[in-house]
Parts: sequence; structure tokens; C-alpha cells
Amino acid sequence: MRRKKWIVTKGNKDLAAQVAQELSIDPFAALLVTSRGFENTDEIADFFDPDAPLCLSPLSIADMGKAADRINRAIDDFEMICVFGDYDADGVTATALLYSYLETRGANVIRYIPDRLTEGYGLNIGAIEHLCEMGVKLIVTVDNGVSAIDEAVRAKELGIDLIITDHHKVGDVLPDAVAVVDPHREDCPSSFKEMSGVGVAFKLACALEGDDGDILIEEYGDLVALGTIGDVVTLTGENRVMVRRGLRLINECPRPGINALMEIAGVGEKIFSASTAAFTVCPRINAAGRMGSANKALDLLLSDDDVAAEQIAQVINEMNSERQQTETSIFSSAAAMINSETGIINDKIIVVDGEGWHQGVIGIVAARITERYGRPCIVISREGDTARGSCRSIEGFSIYDAIEAVSDCLDHFGGHTLAAGLGLKSSRIEEFRHRINEYAADKPMPFALQKIDCRLLPTSISLDMLSAISLLEPFGSGNPQPCFGLFGVKIEETASVSEGKHMRMVVSKNGARTGVVFFGMPERRFPYEKGDTVDLAVNLDRNVYNGETRVSVIIRGIKPSQTDDEKVLRSIELYDKFSRHENLTAEEAEAILPDRQLQVEVFKAIKAKPLKDKECEVLCVRLGDDGGNLAKINAVIDIMLEMGILEETLEDTVYVPENPPKVNLEESEIMKRLRSFL
Repeated sequence: MRRKKWIVTKGNKDLAAQVAQELSIDPFAALLVTSRGFENTDEIADFFDPDAPLCLSPLSIADMGKAADRINRAIDDFEMICVFGDYDADGVTATALLYSYLETRGANVIRYIPDRLTEGYGLNIGAIEHLCEMGVKLIVTVDNGVSAIDEAVRAKELGIDLIITDHHKVGDVLPDAVAVVDPHREDCPSSFKEMSGVGVAFKLACALEGDDGDILIEEYGDLVALGTIGDVVTLTGENRVMVRRGLRLINECPRPGINALMEIAGVGEKIFSASTAAFTVCPRINAAGRMGSANKALDLLLSDDDVAAEQIAQVINEMNSERQQTETSIFSSAAAMINSETGIINDKIIVVDGEGWHQGVIGIVAARITERYGRPCIVISREGDTARGSCRSIEGFSIYDAIEAVSDCLDHFGGHTLAAGLGLKSSRIEEFRHRINEYAADKPMPFALQKIDCRLLPTSISLDMLSAISLLEPFGSGNPQPCFGLFGVKIEETASVSEGKHMRMVVSKNGARTGVVFFGMPERRFPYEKGDTVDLAVNLDRNVYNGETRVSVIIRGIKPSQTDDEKVLRSIELYDKFSRHENLTAEEAEAILPDRQLQVEVFKAIKAKPLKDKECEVLCVRLGDDGGNLAKINAVIDIMLEMGILEETLEDTVYVPENPPKVNLEESEIMKRLRSFL
């Protein structure tokens, strides 16, 4: 797993104390919110206000008035309207919301969500022609359409009016439509740009109703909350207000479909939070579109019958189980490909492809690879001559800009800064891989960030702290769950749990001990052991078991305490540069070239204790190094792997084989290439 850059933010203690006193807010909660950039009491008061009003006027979004006028005319004339949605949680909730609203207005309305596997994303000409045959006179898209240039032309040829509501990035040309409602239009005067597709659809309903949103949010806030959380847009500003109101609605009176999903996910008795939505309900809504038909999820959200909803929820839950199995299989194949092909693992942008990989899950796989390797990733599924890809990135690197720069390789693309989708010919995948990495070659590739809200001591962790943290909810993009740093703690105990899937530990500092859990970290990859001193990035959660409430400490990041962050990151960047076969200066080559003594020390250390997960920073600590020689240590290991003195398991454990060959390391191709720069 690629190292992250740890950043400890600093709260404004004076402002926090002032806010805590003036607003009667828990001092710890006030300190946390100041660490997130809030600079005055008015902003903080709005942030904490559970009854904050919606502030964004629907008509402040470009073309919203045109869209509302045309739809109202269609309602009055009983023209057939089609709400054309998308197959993810955002698109499904947006479709359910606008369709439901138009039904209450007595509109002649139908809904249509394209099939992910046979039609792909967004408007398509085949669907438009089918809707024309059905007598549709007006298509209103939700969560798609802003890039549908050719489709808009075909709709016009067929005499169908088109209204587009979307939230994705806008290209140089807008579709020829009655209205294009997208906050990302350059000429859009809206003060808030980061709404989800369902958020834009909600604002359209408000414009149709002549409402500022405070009335309709009580009817549709649950759908807005789920779609907004599911699409991972920022939970700040207007989104925060809408989601908070929607979560309250779900907790007070969930619609049958949402309640059925909560029950089958095992969270029916718990307080429904943004995290609950993100990790239980939204994945199941997405699973319907990924593994079968998104119309199942749409039917569920529109259902007003508890029994019918329960039956549909059961089917969707089975789809979600199938999705998990498929995702695991593809991820394993992709990871094996990355680790076995030097060119891929060293690329700035990882591009992997496979024949017949399920297109419904490649986005999740791309996200997992990005998290594991700390670099942007594009996972491509080939189906004969055609291929579709899903892209994920890290903060500070726009994957949208990258694919736009090489779009002549593609048939189509679209998306956001951190996530995008694309289509291309299978024969052009290698060209695309080369070109997009060529684009990234002169761009700085930032490290993924591990943000720490503040430092904690084990003795300070308490239930009162959980109550303070809860005041900052809902958590999500732009307002993440607070992450705390337990620095310089000693590992006292380790244990593998859940058949080796997770690690549980006890850590201590200054005599105080606390239990922590590391989900998703199998023991076979865990490079630390009892007695090591580490820094932990942790979340604090509430754990209720047998009626007793405790604080659960969950690890989100771990690193050795003894290494120097700047030296470690600088060494990683340098060795990555060398691994990509870029030219080095003589000084850079010297910083990588290992001497004989270091070679011997590395060999002895690994012979005494195999190196799990190829975690060279841990080896630095074993050798008494602060990270300054990390590039050299990486080089030693790769040289010895090349020459057969070391071997590596599929789980990336580096070890000395039983009878290592006697070789001259100076004959290594890696060593020769390093010396060529001197």
C-alpha cells in the first residue's frame, strides 16, 4: 500500500472557546469545526443549526425557469413526459423524486432508466426512438445528459423536446435542448455548484412548485439525502442542509422501500446516519443497477406497500451479495496483474483491463486500487472490440482533465475531477495507457492525504467525546468523520479476527492502554508486531453490545513513529521516478545506489524476519534508519529479487529462500542502470 502524506490540522483554540461560550456548544466540537476552516461565529452557528433553512433559490440555476415553464405546459396539455434517469443511487433517487412529484401534479408521466450493460450511461438514440414510438413529447433527464450532443439532435429530429438536468462537468458545447440545467455551466449564476443529480432534480421540483424547498424537503428529503450521499458530493453548504433534513425524515418516518432495505441490511434498529446510508443502503441501490436492473431499486423506492417492498429488498440484497463476490474476483485479478507487470505498477496512472470484467463493478474495483496503491486508476472491461472504463483519482489530481487531454483515443467520456467513465475500442487500450501516462509524466502526482483533525492520548478517549463528535454530522465528502492521531503508541498485543480478515490490537502510551481494530487488514499482510511503536490515524465510533455502549477505535492509517515524514516521502518520489525509467541526475542516482554494507544489513534483516507487504519503511526502523535511506533499501530489495537472492510471495512477503544463489549484485540490471547516471 502506497504511503500517504499525513497532515495534522490546527484548530483555532481562541475561536473555539469563544464559539463554545456564545453558542453553548461542546468545546471539543467547536475545536474540531475550527480545524475545518471555519473562521467566524456566524458560519459556525449555521453549521451546527439543525433547523438551518435552505438558502439556494432554484431559479438561480441557469435555465431553471425555462425548464419549469416547459414542464408546466406539458402538464397542462397532458403531453407524455418521460423522466430519463441513471442506474446509480443518485440517478435512481433523482428519477423517483421527479417522477413522484410529477405524478402528484397529475402529469402524464413515465420513467426510463437505461440498462447499464446493454445501453450504457445516459441518453442514447435507441431509447429516444423507442420513447418516440410510445408517444413521448418531452424528455427530462436527471443525473445525465449534459454531454448528449448527438442524442439531442436526434430528439429534435423526432419532434421531442428535451430538458436536461445534470451535475457533471460541462463540455465546450451544450446539447441543443429547451433547457440545460447544470450548475457547472460557466454562465450559471448559482452560488453553489456541487449538488448531486438528485439535488438538481429537487430544485427543479421546487421551481415547478414555486417553493423555496422548505415544504418539499419534508416530502422528498429522504431521496435527496440518499442520492447525495451515494454520489459522494460534498456535504457542505446547501447539500449539508438537505441531507440533514432528509436523514431526520428517514429516522422519523422512512418510506416502505427505504425501511425494507434498512431491515435487510441489519440497521433497522439503529439511528440512520450518513455513514449508514453510505455503507449499507446506497450500495444495495447501486447493486440493482450493477448486477441486474436499476428498475428494481426504482420500484422499491416508489413502493407504498410494506410486503411488496420487503420482497423487492430481498432480491436487491441477493444482487448485492453477487456484486461483492464479483468485485472481489475482479480486484484479485487486477491486483495480480499490477504486481506482476513492472510497467503498470510503476505508472503514475494505473490502467488495467480484462476481458468480460463485469462493467457494473469496475468502478468499485478502481476505487479499491486507488486506495491501495495511492494513485489514480482506470479499470477497463473489454467485450470483444469495444471496451468501457471507470476511473478514480486522488485529491489534487483531476482524472477528468487527464482523460480529456487524450480524448481522441476515446469514443466517449464524462465525469468529475475524482471519478469518470469512458468508452473506447479495445484495440486502443495500450495506446490510451501510454498516452495518459505521457500526459501525467510532467504533472506532479500528489500523495494521497491522511488528514488528522487533532492529536489524542489514549486516556482522553471517552463516550463524551463521541457525543461531541456527533454534533458535526452528517459526515461525508467535504465533511469527513473526524480522524484523530494516536502518535507514538506501542503495540502490546495483536490478534487476527474474522478468519484472518481483520486485525485487533491493544496499544499503549504512558501506561494507558486501548483496544483498536484494523478492518480489512489480514494478518498475512500486517508488517508490524508486538513491541513496535507506531502512529495511528483513527476514527471513533459508538459500539453497542448487550446493552452496553463502548467507544470503538478504528484504524484508518498506520506508520512507524521513528521515521521522518519528509525524508520518507522524498525517497518514495525519487524511487518512483527511477522505477518509471526516467532520467536521473548523478546526485539522484547516488541517493538510490546502495553500498555493500547496506546490502548485507538488508539481507540479514530479512533472513531473520521476512518483510510482510514489502513494507520497506518498517525495514528502515529495523535497521535504525529514519527514512533517509528508504530509496536505497528499496533498491537493495529489488536488486536481490532480480538476482534471486530474495523471493516474494503472492501476498508481497519478501523472504530469503532456502538456498539462495551466490551472485554478483553488480551484474544486476538495476545496479547497472543506476551506475549509468553517475
